[in-house]
Amino acid sequence: MKMKSVFDAPEIKSEFESAGINPNFMIPIWKYVIQNPDCVWDEIPSLPTAAYTLLHSKFKTFTSSLHSLFHSSDGTTSKLLIKLQNGAFVEAVIMRYDTRLGMCGGKPRPGGVRSTLCISSQVGCKMGCTFCATGSMGFKSNLTSGEIVEQLVHASRLADIRNIVFMGMGEPLNNYNAVVESVRAMLKQPFQLSPKRITISTVGVVHAINKLHNDLPGISLAVSLHAPVQEIRCQIMPAARAFPLQKLMDALQTFQKNSQQKIFIEYIMLDGVNDQEENAHQLGELLKTFQVVINLIPFNPIGSTSQFKTSTKQSVSSFQKILRETYNIRTTVRKEMGQDISGACGQLVVNQPDNKRPAEPLRDIEDLHL
Repeated sequence: MKMKSVFDAPEIKSEFESAGINPNFMIPIWKYVIQNPDCVWDEIPSLPTAAYTLLHSKFKTFTSSLHSLFHSSDGTTSKLLIKLQNGAFVEAVIMRYDTRLGMCGGKPRPGGVRSTLCISSQVGCKMGCTFCATGSMGFKSNLTSGEIVEQLVHASRLADIRNIVFMGMGEPLNNYNAVVESVRAMLKQPFQLSPKRITISTVGVVHAINKLHNDLPGISLAVSLHAPVQEIRCQIMPAARAFPLQKLMDALQTFQKNSQQKIFIEYIMLDGVNDQEENAHQLGELLKTFQVVINLIPFNPIGSTSQFKTSTKQSVSSFQKILRETYNIRTTVRKEMGQDISGACGQLVVNQPDNKRPAEPLRDIEDLHL
């Protein structure tokens, strides 16, 4: 029988309630397992007798394990290769930033090094974006909410995780229920993450966007837009055919009206495809009525046979200037991290690069003064 993760909150809550056990015992169990990862159930103190029997028969402390760990040469990024109990692998990435490198109100921010965890929601991905390594894997399976939360537990042993971004392997909104339940678990003790520090990224699954604010109020939304018109989106993102641009914009407008939050727009810069000045004006016109932050992302090669090239720095700079000066849209250029361990945006596909040595932290995009 396949054992369930103790971090799968809906499963343990359901089993406990069926057995007449108070589901609030879940929190001390999580705390103990996090602090004692090699523990056995009988070591956890002060549980009802029936709880020990149930845990032994149906749950594991961990259904995944940290198989390999890789560090980028600049020390800002660590990639975790995590093995699931079915033998499949997923990747998660820790990105380290220094808040003191940013500005707030014209003054340096206080604080120090903080870490963001880029988390996976699926093994592979069915969306098939042509510039993304994960898409080349195809879709293998959804992760359970417990397997998603376990990525945070594994990463927390390596860094004090402050932010979570669902930008790893998979389309989070195609695994909607598990992603929602995993976020709800992260908001509880012992994790107690703030909803404003959790971002869910999507290529634009419209029907799920329409539910997201009600299910997870306060969570940030990032949209992998990557093109300002439907024709180009369909060329580089096959899934865009199922989610026409106008319907996506309508869903984002409703989300923003209900949440009163900025929306992050992810835009990968592909030389000669979507990086021309005309495209910048099209993007500006598309988004000028929204409150957004646009992240321009330099394309990360996914092999020598890639059909795309990275936009020139001049093209990226001109693109950014148009969005900022003509349309007054807050626009950043993402500082890529972890390219040498295939841990940068669009590079997540199960492999095992060489280990590297640590160095200095970078500034987080949230800390830039724009």
